[in-house]
Amino acid sequence: MRIITPEWVKDAVFYQVFPDRFARSGRVDYPGELEAWDAPPTHYGFKGGDLYGVADRLDHLAALGVTAIYLNPVFSSASNHRYHTYDYMTVDPLLGGDAALRELLDKAHARGMRVILDGVFNHASRGFWPFNHILETGLGSPYLDWFHVDRERLRAGLPLRAYPSQSAAEAEQAAREDGPDRFGQEEISSLGYTAWWNLPALPKLNTDNPKVRAYLMAVAEHWIRFGADGWRLDVAAEIDDDDFWREFRRRVKGINPDAYIVAEIWHEDHRWLQGDQFDAYMNYPLGFAALSFAAAGHRNQEAIDAHGDVRANVRWEDGAGFLARVHHQLTTYDPAITAVQLNLLGSHDMPRILTICGDDRSSVWLASLVQMTVPGAPCIYYGDEIGMAGGHDPFCRGAFPWDGAAWDRQTLACLAGLVALRHAEPALRRGTFTPLASDELTAAYGMGNAKAAYIVALNAGEEPATLRVPLQARHGATLEPVTPAGWPWPAGDPVPAPDGTAAVPLAGRSGRILRVR
Repeated sequence: MRIITPEWVKDAVFYQVFPDRFARSGRVDYPGELEAWDAPPTHYGFKGGDLYGVADRLDHLAALGVTAIYLNPVFSSASNHRYHTYDYMTVDPLLGGDAALRELLDKAHARGMRVILDGVFNHASRGFWPFNHILETGLGSPYLDWFHVDRERLRAGLPLRAYPSQSAAEAEQAAREDGPDRFGQEEISSLGYTAWWNLPALPKLNTDNPKVRAYLMAVAEHWIRFGADGWRLDVAAEIDDDDFWREFRRRVKGINPDAYIVAEIWHEDHRWLQGDQFDAYMNYPLGFAALSFAAAGHRNQEAIDAHGDVRANVRWEDGAGFLARVHHQLTTYDPAITAVQLNLLGSHDMPRILTICGDDRSSVWLASLVQMTVPGAPCIYYGDEIGMAGGHDPFCRGAFPWDGAAWDRQTLACLAGLVALRHAEPALRRGTFTPLASDELTAAYGMGNAKAAYIVALNAGEEPATLRVPLQARHGATLEPVTPAGWPWPAGDPVPAPDGTAAVPLAGRSGRILRVR
């Protein structure tokens, strides 16, 4: 089976927006008081960012070189992150409603930017109207089979315990700290329904029910018809049903064959990337490999330990280990899949990359150099481009400081320059990755196609180093420095390779891009 993925994604640079924390427009009539924009973020406070605000800030994204936006959930919800959906067919009024999404899509599309939405189809919220119907009417509700409900409990006259004695805030905090295996087993067993991660606020949808499937497929189709350019699918593997996702793909692609379908799956898994379900995964393994090497001795272990997947995967690797991890991620799937993997360094689900890197911005620059010079679609988490810091949720979800006083202008310039170079040089995004040389603290790889060849070299060590790089018997070649705008390191001189190898000098904690002539 020939795998076909959206061509536009292969050249895209994404920007992830957490809508409540990105920008206020002043055009939404809020029902009451909001959390102060510049106050530390909290689990339950609303800061009032909205979709008009995103539309108003497209100049910032365009200047960064962004060509696609990934929005965290925008549908009606009683949570600031909106993964607790209560109405899938309306945009949250606090975000400006459907009209605000319409304006954002129209303005983004006019600039050639795509916009993908976040689909939360594994679970809803206890405020979702079919679940509320059950809470109100019990066994009499025709929506019983929309969820995994204990009917015997209801027959015994016991109601569902959607609001157990432990408060929602305490329950969610316990889940965050202890994980699903340890949280509230005794009390959860008496809820009377299955909930995601045993959180009472998140009843799991019964996607085996044809009515539920039809409803969710209608949601997916509706927003693609509305103009969305694809879906990011939350905890997709927890809908453990290939036929569900095959139908989802058929329905979405039937409306827009170029729609992008990317699943939140954090680990390597070939099952759903066979060309009949998802186009790609969120490529956390690649980002973890880049951060592991780039941060070197600057890693903030406390921040890393705050998240299980980060703790397991952001670990010191020498140059050879780093190249092996990256090469594996770029060759384990069909090339059409690799070309559209969502290559991210940070997201709303992990500590900020600057914090992971111990507030060392050179680590962020080195990791970003890798992210921007390999196949796949890079994705920048809002605020990482200006040096926002923060630990695990909620601190990784701070409000964007639009006054500019706190911006790290050098990081912004570095990222914008790397993005511009990526757009200008197809070999850096559609080329072939080749590990070339490494030692404990340095590594070099090639990226090239039939028209151009580049060497990307990195020094994660504190001291200057020289790395001898083989050029596959290209005797007499010269490596010419490539210096994007905002490049934070010395460009250096051209490097001759008279015998087919080049001795590439690298300043401490630096990288170089060299074109092979």
